[in-house]
Amino acid sequence: MSAAALLAASPAFFTGTCLVLGLVIGSFLNVVIHRVPVMLERRWRAECAELAAETPTLPAGTAAPYNLVVPRSCCPACGASIRAWQNIPVLSYLWLRGRCASCSARISARYPLVEMLTAGLSALVAWKFGFGWPTLAALVLTWFLVALAAIDIDRQLLPDSLTLPLMWIGLLLSLFTPTSASLPVPVDPRAALIGAAAGYLSLWSVYHLFRALTAKEGMGYGDFKLLAALGAWLGWQMLLPTVIIAAAVGAVVGIVLIVARGRSSSVPIPFGPFLAAGGWLMLMYGHPMVRLYLGLFPR
Repeated sequence: MSAAALLAASPAFFTGTCLVLGLVIGSFLNVVIHRVPVMLERRWRAECAELAAETPTLPAGTAAPYNLVVPRSCCPACGASIRAWQNIPVLSYLWLRGRCASCSARISARYPLVEMLTAGLSALVAWKFGFGWPTLAALVLTWFLVALAAIDIDRQLLPDSLTLPLMWIGLLLSLFTPTSASLPVPVDPRAALIGAAAGYLSLWSVYHLFRALTAKEGMGYGDFKLLAALGAWLGWQMLLPTVIIAAAVGAVVGIVLIVARGRSSSVPIPFGPFLAAGGWLMLMYGHPMVRLYLGLFPR
């Protein structure tokens, strides 16, 4: 029996495989989450220096080139290179007890958390949708959303280098939608195109209306592009439920932060993680939720 036949025949084996794959992808997403903002900052510095006809100034000790491949991962405290056995998802963190093997500096718990979150979400996607190309598409969307949410939490930034490719992948995948599609991705081209346009324009309109009324900026352009990407992947029908869930969860989290931690209401809270969570929930449960809601109003 071939590997593909085994994966298709055993949902449990397929789910377990995606769980392990999710751990590996989660380890790579940690690199993306850390390095993409740094890469953007360096590019912005270089562009500003070029406009000012100056030599770009980078923080002391930085090495060039710097991308997702080079330099090798190292301890931020002592600079020691991380060996292969020290980079096994989750297991290495537990083995090292959350400390660098060279200098004993603490390793952020975010690394195993991202790995476990990615693995868990990947396994849920595989278990729900089963073996097939739509599941691979759903996994790609899930991995993008994890990276974008984490970057926005860290830096209040949703990079174009992630949101725009995500949108274009969703639009291109819509061209290959099966005629008898029963899974939520990819959607048909019409729903994807309207979803991308409506996703961007809806938040763009809210942003400018809010700024006109309050003279403040309520969100960033990255939020518009993320919702446009979700519209391209999930279709325009899922946009309103996504925004409602994101706004509701964001409001609850904001109130909890203000009450429990004494956080000022003027301190901005990134909206991207809530959009990502709302979009993922619509990916997994959107169609049943919409059908359930519409069933409350029988004709």
